[in-house]
Amino acid sequence: MQLSDNLKKPALDLSCSGSKYRILVGVTGSVAALKLPLLVSKLLEIQGVDVRVITTNSATHFYNIAEIPVRVYTDKDEWEMWTTRSDPVLHIELRRWANLLVIAPLDANTLGKIASGICDNLLTCVVRAWDMSCPLLFCPAMNTSMWQHPITAQQVATLQHFGYVEIPCIAKKLVCGDEGKGAMAEVSTIVDMVQQYLPKPNVSSHK
Repeated sequence: MQLSDNLKKPALDLSCSGSKYRILVGVTGSVAALKLPLLVSKLLEIQGVDVRVITTNSATHFYNIAEIPVRVYTDKDEWEMWTTRSDPVLHIELRRWANLLVIAPLDANTLGKIASGICDNLLTCVVRAWDMSCPLLFCPAMNTSMWQHPITAQQVATLQHFGYVEIPCIAKKLVCGDEGKGAMAEVSTIVDMVQQYLPKPNVSSHK
């Protein structure tokens, strides 16, 4: 069996491609991670962007890394890259590389971690080290009962207080069979929101 292209690539694949706008996609352990291949493909359709993905281990239960056409970074990459003091630290290199981070989906567990300042995996370490002058968008996704728990609103408000931008979840019939609010925003909505942060092209007047 052949290894996927993602697994063949070196751990640090963060060359800056000219003037491209660099987007990090964080994906966590919600069933909405099923939409990651579609989200990445739609982002790649935007002219002038470069995309990389950071995944939690639980998120990989819902999608196949081999189907993602860009580099996917895992916790294993973080630990395998660093062996001595002069080696790069992956979560810092990713933060330096990116112009924007969008976490889609953001599950209840990782929402709680970020709100509390916990950084026990690659994605939450990137968030904790994030350059606050750069946009960070988050797309909550969880069961309706979890969404309605009082602590969820507190944690979302905490992230908003940090300056992070919520792309609100929507109401629909969830994969678990429950019906109500908690589903991740549509991919088209997420892509439209990301596009709002892209640099506007220079408009020059000709006399």
